[in-house]
Amino acid sequence: MDKMNAINEAGLYRLRSNNTATASSGAATLNRPSGKVTSESLTTAAAAEYTLTLTNSMAEAADIVLWSVGNGTNSGGTPGCGGATPAAGSVVFTVTNLHASSAFNGTIVVSYELVKTK
Repeated sequence: MDKMNAINEAGLYRLRSNNTATASSGAATLNRPSGKVTSESLTTAAAAEYTLTLTNSMAEAADIVLWSVGNGTNSGGTPGCGGATPAAGSVVFTVTNLHASSAFNGTIVVSYELVKTK
């Protein structure tokens, strides 16, 4: 079985190759049902938000977006999931810096999977 492209237990096809992108000015394009987007270098202040707009031709407004956020090169602040809003052709992710006093000082990584509801 091809481990990069396989049908899982639920009968869903997963394309797992080429599923990374790098954002520039809070925007990235990745036309995959799942993937990882690395932000540009950030200086988001404590208790502030960073918005990432992902252009994705597979996204639909009715999709459920499963996602997480973690540090790339960032060693300051605490990234947290604020929200994900799917639309036709895009998803907008809001990442909140949960730290009380420390700003981000590098990149963060948003990982996502689109779940179709219809």
